[in-house]
Amino acid sequence: MPPHLTNLAKSLPSTVPFVGPETQERNNGRSFKARLGANENGFGASPKVAAAMAAASDEMWKYGDPENYELTQALAHHLGIQPGQIAVGEGIDGLLGLAVRLFVEPGATVVTSLGGYPTFNYHVAGFGAQLHTVPYKGNYEDPDALLAAVLKMKPAMVYFANPDNPMSTCWPAEDVMRLIDGVPDDVMLILDEAYGEFAPVGTLPPIDVIRPNMLRMRTFSKAYGLAGMRCGYAIGDVEMIRAFDRVRNHFGISRMTQVAALAALKDQAHLAETVKKVERCRERLYRIAEDNRLTALPSATNFVAINCGSDGAFAMRVLQELGQRGIFVRKPMTPGLDHYIRVSCGPDAEIDLFAKALPAALDAAGKA
Repeated sequence: MPPHLTNLAKSLPSTVPFVGPETQERNNGRSFKARLGANENGFGASPKVAAAMAAASDEMWKYGDPENYELTQALAHHLGIQPGQIAVGEGIDGLLGLAVRLFVEPGATVVTSLGGYPTFNYHVAGFGAQLHTVPYKGNYEDPDALLAAVLKMKPAMVYFANPDNPMSTCWPAEDVMRLIDGVPDDVMLILDEAYGEFAPVGTLPPIDVIRPNMLRMRTFSKAYGLAGMRCGYAIGDVEMIRAFDRVRNHFGISRMTQVAALAALKDQAHLAETVKKVERCRERLYRIAEDNRLTALPSATNFVAINCGSDGAFAMRVLQELGQRGIFVRKPMTPGLDHYIRVSCGPDAEIDLFAKALPAALDAAGKA
Protein backbone atom coordinates (compact mmCIF):
# COMPACT_ATOMS: atom_id res chain seq x y z
CA MET A 1 0.00 0.00 0.00
CA PRO A 2 1.29 3.52 -0.79
CA PRO A 3 1.69 6.11 1.97
CA HIS A 4 -1.56 7.73 3.07
CA LEU A 5 -2.28 11.43 2.98
CA THR A 6 -3.08 12.91 6.35
CA ASN A 7 -6.76 13.30 7.11
CA LEU A 8 -6.35 17.08 6.77
CA ALA A 9 -4.69 16.79 3.36
CA LYS A 10 -7.39 14.38 2.17
CA SER A 11 -10.05 16.91 3.17
CA LEU A 12 -8.57 19.68 1.00
CA PRO A 13 -9.45 20.25 -2.67
CA SER A 14 -6.67 19.67 -5.19
CA THR A 15 -6.61 23.23 -6.44
CA VAL A 16 -4.75 26.52 -6.36
CA PRO A 17 -6.16 29.95 -5.52
CA PHE A 18 -5.57 31.30 -9.05
CA VAL A 19 -5.36 29.70 -12.50
CA GLY A 20 -2.28 31.29 -14.03
CA PRO A 21 -2.26 32.87 -17.49
CA GLU A 22 0.31 30.29 -18.59
CA THR A 23 -2.13 27.48 -17.78
CA GLN A 24 -4.86 29.26 -19.70
CA GLU A 25 -2.56 29.77 -22.67
CA ARG A 26 -1.68 26.07 -22.72
CA ASN A 27 -5.32 25.09 -22.46
CA ASN A 28 -6.35 27.51 -25.22
CA GLY A 29 -3.41 26.76 -27.49
CA ARG A 30 -2.52 30.44 -27.91
CA SER A 31 -0.79 33.24 -26.06
CA PHE A 32 -2.47 36.30 -24.59
CA LYS A 33 -1.79 39.56 -26.39
CA ALA A 34 -2.28 41.64 -23.24
CA ARG A 35 -1.43 40.35 -19.75
CA LEU A 36 -3.67 42.51 -17.55
CA GLY A 37 -5.03 40.07 -15.00
CA ALA A 38 -2.45 39.31 -12.34
CA ASN A 39 -1.71 42.82 -11.02
CA GLU A 40 1.89 42.47 -12.10
CA ASN A 41 3.84 45.61 -12.89
CA GLY A 42 3.92 45.59 -16.68
CA PHE A 43 6.06 48.71 -16.66
CA GLY A 44 8.94 46.60 -15.40
CA ALA A 45 11.59 46.84 -12.76
CA SER A 46 14.32 49.43 -12.61
CA PRO A 47 16.98 48.95 -15.33
CA LYS A 48 19.44 48.91 -12.44
CA VAL A 49 17.94 45.60 -11.34
CA ALA A 50 18.88 43.86 -14.59
CA ALA A 51 22.36 45.38 -14.43
CA ALA A 52 22.87 44.20 -10.86
CA MET A 53 21.61 40.71 -11.70
CA ALA A 54 23.93 40.47 -14.70
CA ALA A 55 26.88 41.58 -12.60
CA ALA A 56 26.05 38.96 -9.96
CA SER A 57 25.37 36.09 -12.37
CA ASP A 58 28.78 34.46 -11.92
CA GLU A 59 28.01 33.99 -8.21
CA MET A 60 24.80 32.05 -8.69
CA TRP A 61 26.55 28.83 -7.74
CA LYS A 62 26.30 30.11 -4.16
CA TYR A 63 23.27 29.80 -1.91
CA GLY A 64 21.64 33.05 -0.90
CA ASP A 65 22.49 34.49 2.52
CA PRO A 66 20.08 32.66 4.85
CA GLU A 67 19.89 35.76 7.06
CA ASN A 68 19.00 38.09 4.14
CA TYR A 69 21.33 40.47 5.96
CA GLU A 70 22.04 43.14 3.33
CA LEU A 71 18.42 43.35 2.22
CA THR A 72 17.10 43.50 5.77
CA GLN A 73 19.59 46.23 6.68
CA ALA A 74 18.65 48.24 3.59
CA LEU A 75 14.92 47.88 4.28
CA ALA A 76 15.40 48.96 7.88
CA HIS A 77 17.32 52.05 6.78
CA HIS A 78 14.73 52.86 4.10
CA LEU A 79 11.80 52.50 6.51
CA GLY A 80 13.44 54.01 9.58
CA ILE A 81 12.92 50.96 11.79
CA GLN A 82 15.18 48.28 13.29
CA PRO A 83 16.43 45.29 11.26
CA GLY A 84 15.01 42.99 13.93
CA GLN A 85 11.52 44.26 13.06
CA ILE A 86 11.69 42.84 9.51
CA ALA A 87 11.32 39.26 8.23
CA VAL A 88 12.00 38.62 4.54
CA GLY A 89 10.10 35.82 2.82
CA GLU A 90 9.01 34.34 -0.50
CA GLY A 91 6.49 37.06 -1.27
CA ILE A 92 3.55 37.96 0.94
CA ASP A 93 1.98 34.64 -0.02
CA GLY A 94 4.85 32.73 1.58
CA LEU A 95 4.83 34.93 4.66
CA LEU A 96 1.07 34.47 5.10
CA GLY A 97 1.55 30.72 5.17
CA LEU A 98 4.28 31.03 7.79
CA ALA A 99 2.18 33.40 9.89
CA VAL A 100 -0.78 31.03 9.92
CA ARG A 101 1.52 28.14 10.81
CA LEU A 102 3.02 30.14 13.68
CA PHE A 103 -0.09 31.63 15.25
CA VAL A 104 -3.11 29.51 14.32
CA GLU A 105 -3.71 26.09 15.87
CA PRO A 106 -5.64 23.42 13.90
CA GLY A 107 -9.34 23.93 14.56
CA ALA A 108 -8.92 27.57 15.59
CA THR A 109 -10.99 30.36 14.05
CA VAL A 110 -9.66 33.01 11.67
CA VAL A 111 -11.64 36.11 10.63
CA THR A 112 -11.39 37.62 7.16
CA SER A 113 -13.56 39.35 4.55
CA LEU A 114 -15.90 37.38 2.31
CA GLY A 115 -14.40 37.82 -1.15
CA GLY A 116 -10.98 38.96 0.10
CA TYR A 117 -7.59 37.63 -0.94
CA PRO A 118 -8.09 33.87 -1.55
CA THR A 119 -4.46 32.83 -0.98
CA PHE A 120 -4.80 33.73 2.69
CA ASN A 121 -7.87 31.48 2.90
CA TYR A 122 -5.88 28.72 1.17
CA HIS A 123 -3.26 28.80 3.92
CA VAL A 124 -5.87 28.86 6.69
CA ALA A 125 -7.51 25.75 5.25
CA GLY A 126 -4.12 24.14 4.67
CA PHE A 127 -3.27 24.34 8.36
CA GLY A 128 -6.63 23.04 9.50
CA ALA A 129 -8.21 26.25 10.83
CA GLN A 130 -11.76 27.50 10.31
CA LEU A 131 -12.66 30.68 8.43
CA HIS A 132 -15.29 33.13 9.62
CA THR A 133 -16.04 35.67 6.89
CA VAL A 134 -17.47 39.18 7.10
CA PRO A 135 -19.23 40.75 4.08
CA TYR A 136 -17.86 43.79 2.32
CA LYS A 137 -19.48 47.15 3.01
CA GLY A 138 -20.39 48.10 -0.54
CA ASN A 139 -17.09 47.90 -2.39
CA TYR A 140 -14.95 48.14 0.74
CA GLU A 141 -13.70 45.69 3.29
CA ASP A 142 -15.45 46.56 6.53
CA PRO A 143 -12.96 47.15 9.38
CA ASP A 144 -15.71 47.86 11.92
CA ALA A 145 -17.50 44.61 11.10
CA LEU A 146 -14.20 42.72 11.19
CA LEU A 147 -13.49 44.14 14.64
CA ALA A 148 -16.99 43.25 15.85
CA ALA A 149 -16.47 39.69 14.62
CA VAL A 150 -13.12 39.50 16.38
CA LEU A 151 -14.61 40.66 19.68
CA LYS A 152 -17.44 38.14 19.35
CA MET A 153 -15.55 35.13 17.94
CA LYS A 154 -12.22 35.56 19.79
CA PRO A 155 -10.25 34.14 16.85
CA ALA A 156 -6.55 33.41 16.62
CA MET A 157 -6.06 35.77 13.68
CA VAL A 158 -7.80 38.43 11.60
CA TYR A 159 -6.78 39.50 8.09
CA PHE A 160 -7.33 42.96 6.59
CA ALA A 161 -5.91 44.28 3.29
CA ASN A 162 -5.55 48.03 2.80
CA PRO A 163 -5.59 48.88 -0.09
CA ASP A 164 -7.85 46.00 -0.96
CA ASN A 165 -7.65 43.24 -3.52
CA PRO A 166 -9.90 42.58 -5.48
CA MET A 167 -11.81 45.88 -5.33
CA SER A 168 -8.88 48.38 -5.30
CA THR A 169 -10.49 50.48 -2.54
CA CYS A 170 -8.84 51.73 0.65
CA TRP A 171 -9.54 53.21 4.07
CA PRO A 172 -7.66 56.18 5.54
CA ALA A 173 -5.11 55.49 8.23
CA GLU A 174 -7.34 56.71 11.07
CA ASP A 175 -9.90 53.99 10.27
CA VAL A 176 -7.15 51.38 10.10
CA MET A 177 -5.84 52.58 13.46
CA ARG A 178 -9.27 52.03 14.99
CA LEU A 179 -9.04 48.39 13.93
CA ILE A 180 -5.43 48.08 15.12
CA ASP A 181 -6.20 49.55 18.53
CA GLY A 182 -9.39 47.52 18.95
CA VAL A 183 -8.03 44.04 18.24
CA PRO A 184 -7.38 42.23 21.56
CA ASP A 185 -3.78 41.55 22.51
CA ASP A 186 -4.10 37.79 22.02
CA VAL A 187 -5.39 38.03 18.42
CA MET A 188 -2.85 38.37 15.60
CA LEU A 189 -3.80 41.05 13.07
CA ILE A 190 -2.41 40.61 9.54
CA LEU A 191 -2.37 43.99 7.79
CA ASP A 192 -1.67 43.37 4.10
CA GLU A 193 -0.19 46.51 2.51
CA ALA A 194 0.92 44.98 -0.79
CA TYR A 195 -0.40 47.93 -2.80
CA GLY A 196 0.65 50.63 -0.35
CA GLU A 197 3.01 52.44 -2.72
CA PHE A 198 0.08 53.23 -5.03
CA ALA A 199 -2.30 54.47 -2.33
CA PRO A 200 -3.15 58.11 -1.56
CA VAL A 201 -1.11 59.87 1.10
CA GLY A 202 -2.67 59.16 4.49
CA THR A 203 -3.75 55.60 3.67
CA LEU A 204 -1.01 53.73 5.52
CA PRO A 205 -0.52 54.16 9.27
CA PRO A 206 2.92 55.55 10.18
CA ILE A 207 5.61 52.92 9.89
CA ASP A 208 6.37 53.16 13.60
CA VAL A 209 2.90 51.75 14.37
CA ILE A 210 4.13 48.33 15.49
CA ARG A 211 2.26 46.08 17.90
CA PRO A 212 3.13 42.64 19.35
CA ASN A 213 -0.15 41.35 17.88
CA MET A 214 0.24 42.79 14.36
CA LEU A 215 2.22 41.85 11.25
CA ARG A 216 2.33 44.32 8.37
CA MET A 217 3.01 42.67 5.00
CA ARG A 218 4.71 44.40 2.06
CA THR A 219 6.19 43.21 -1.21
CA PHE A 220 8.58 43.80 -4.11
CA SER A 221 6.08 42.19 -6.51
CA LYS A 222 3.91 45.21 -7.26
CA ALA A 223 5.41 48.69 -7.40
CA TYR A 224 8.99 47.41 -7.67
CA GLY A 225 8.14 45.09 -10.57
CA LEU A 226 9.66 41.89 -9.17
CA ALA A 227 6.69 39.52 -9.05
CA GLY A 228 8.75 36.77 -10.66
CA MET A 229 11.49 36.98 -8.01
CA ARG A 230 9.18 36.21 -5.05
CA CYS A 231 10.28 38.59 -2.32
CA GLY A 232 8.17 40.21 0.38
CA TYR A 233 8.67 41.23 3.97
CA ALA A 234 6.78 41.37 7.24
CA ILE A 235 7.12 44.25 9.69
CA GLY A 236 6.40 43.64 13.34
CA ASP A 237 7.46 43.38 16.94
CA VAL A 238 10.97 41.96 17.38
CA GLU A 239 9.81 38.85 19.24
CA MET A 240 7.11 38.08 16.68
CA ILE A 241 9.54 38.60 13.80
CA ARG A 242 12.08 36.34 15.47
CA ALA A 243 9.45 33.59 15.56
CA PHE A 244 9.67 33.27 11.75
CA ASP A 245 13.10 31.69 12.22
CA ARG A 246 11.35 28.69 13.77
CA VAL A 247 9.55 27.69 10.56
CA ARG A 248 10.86 29.61 7.54
CA ASN A 249 12.79 28.14 4.64
CA HIS A 250 16.16 29.66 5.47
CA PHE A 251 17.38 29.34 1.88
CA GLY A 252 14.06 30.31 0.35
CA ILE A 253 15.26 33.69 -0.92
CA SER A 254 17.74 33.02 -3.71
CA ARG A 255 20.94 35.00 -4.10
CA MET A 256 19.59 36.47 -7.34
CA THR A 257 16.38 37.56 -5.62
CA GLN A 258 18.37 39.26 -2.89
CA VAL A 259 20.45 41.11 -5.51
CA ALA A 260 17.34 42.15 -7.46
CA ALA A 261 15.39 43.38 -4.43
CA LEU A 262 18.34 45.35 -3.11
CA ALA A 263 18.87 47.08 -6.47
CA ALA A 264 15.15 47.84 -6.79
CA LEU A 265 15.00 49.34 -3.30
CA LYS A 266 17.94 51.62 -4.06
CA ASP A 267 16.29 53.12 -7.15
CA GLN A 268 13.53 55.18 -5.54
CA ALA A 269 13.45 57.51 -8.55
CA HIS A 270 12.29 54.62 -10.74
CA LEU A 271 9.69 53.68 -8.14
CA ALA A 272 8.30 57.23 -8.20
CA GLU A 273 8.12 57.18 -11.99
CA THR A 274 6.33 53.83 -11.92
CA VAL A 275 3.73 55.21 -9.51
CA LYS A 276 3.12 58.10 -11.93
CA LYS A 277 2.71 55.68 -14.84
CA VAL A 278 0.18 53.70 -12.84
CA GLU A 279 -1.74 56.86 -11.98
CA ARG A 280 -1.91 57.83 -15.66
CA CYS A 281 -2.99 54.34 -16.64
CA ARG A 282 -5.75 54.28 -14.01
CA GLU A 283 -7.13 57.51 -15.46
CA ARG A 284 -7.11 55.96 -18.92
CA LEU A 285 -8.92 52.84 -17.69
CA TYR A 286 -11.56 55.08 -16.09
CA ARG A 287 -12.08 56.75 -19.48
CA ILE A 288 -12.29 53.41 -21.29
CA ALA A 289 -14.99 52.30 -18.86
CA GLU A 290 -16.89 55.54 -19.35
CA ASP A 291 -16.59 55.29 -23.15
CA ASN A 292 -18.34 51.93 -22.88
CA ARG A 293 -21.05 53.28 -20.54
CA LEU A 294 -19.56 51.42 -17.59
CA THR A 295 -18.34 52.70 -14.24
CA ALA A 296 -15.02 52.07 -12.53
CA LEU A 297 -14.12 52.31 -8.88
CA PRO A 298 -11.53 54.94 -7.91
CA SER A 299 -8.43 52.82 -7.41
CA ALA A 300 -5.71 52.94 -4.74
CA THR A 301 -3.82 50.08 -6.41
CA ASN A 302 -2.24 49.19 -9.76
CA PHE A 303 -5.51 47.81 -11.12
CA VAL A 304 -9.01 49.09 -11.75
CA ALA A 305 -12.30 47.33 -10.95
CA ILE A 306 -14.86 47.97 -13.70
CA ASN A 307 -18.58 47.39 -13.10
CA CYS A 308 -19.91 45.50 -16.11
CA GLY A 309 -23.39 46.85 -15.49
CA SER A 310 -25.24 43.60 -14.95
CA ASP A 311 -24.70 40.50 -12.83
CA GLY A 312 -21.85 38.11 -12.16
CA ALA A 313 -22.79 35.79 -15.01
CA PHE A 314 -22.61 38.65 -17.49
CA ALA A 315 -19.26 39.81 -16.11
CA MET A 316 -17.94 36.25 -16.49
CA ARG A 317 -19.01 36.21 -20.11
CA VAL A 318 -17.25 39.54 -20.65
CA LEU A 319 -14.09 38.09 -19.10
CA GLN A 320 -14.32 35.02 -21.32
CA GLU A 321 -14.95 37.09 -24.44
CA LEU A 322 -11.92 39.23 -23.63
CA GLY A 323 -9.91 36.05 -23.24
CA GLN A 324 -11.07 34.87 -26.68
CA ARG A 325 -9.66 38.15 -28.02
CA GLY A 326 -6.31 37.62 -26.33
CA ILE A 327 -6.87 39.86 -23.30
CA PHE A 328 -6.14 38.34 -19.89
CA VAL A 329 -8.09 39.93 -17.02
CA ARG A 330 -9.61 38.54 -13.83
CA LYS A 331 -12.71 39.16 -11.75
CA PRO A 332 -14.01 38.74 -8.20
CA MET A 333 -16.16 35.65 -7.75
CA THR A 334 -18.09 36.48 -4.57
CA PRO A 335 -21.74 37.53 -5.04
CA GLY A 336 -22.03 41.26 -4.52
CA LEU A 337 -18.59 41.82 -6.01
CA ASP A 338 -18.73 39.50 -8.99
CA HIS A 339 -20.27 41.94 -11.48
CA TYR A 340 -16.86 43.63 -11.76
CA ILE A 341 -13.86 42.72 -13.88
CA ARG A 342 -10.38 43.62 -12.64
CA VAL A 343 -7.93 45.13 -15.12
CA SER A 344 -4.27 45.63 -14.22
CA CYS A 345 -2.42 48.76 -15.27
CA GLY A 346 0.14 48.18 -17.99
CA PRO A 347 1.95 49.59 -21.01
CA ASP A 348 0.00 51.70 -23.49
CA ALA A 349 0.17 49.04 -26.20
CA GLU A 350 -1.62 46.50 -24.00
CA ILE A 351 -4.21 49.02 -22.81
CA ASP A 352 -4.83 49.87 -26.49
CA LEU A 353 -5.64 46.21 -27.11
CA PHE A 354 -8.00 46.13 -24.13
CA ALA A 355 -9.75 49.31 -25.28
CA LYS A 356 -10.23 47.83 -28.75
CA ALA A 357 -11.48 44.45 -27.47
CA LEU A 358 -13.86 45.63 -24.74
CA PRO A 359 -16.76 46.90 -26.92
CA ALA A 360 -16.86 43.66 -28.89
CA ALA A 361 -16.60 41.57 -25.74
CA LEU A 362 -19.49 43.45 -24.13
CA ASP A 363 -21.59 43.04 -27.27
CA ALA A 364 -20.85 39.32 -27.53
CA ALA A 365 -21.51 38.78 -23.83
CA GLY A 366 -24.90 40.46 -24.18
CA LYS A 367 -25.87 38.19 -27.07
CA ALA A 368 -24.69 34.97 -25.41
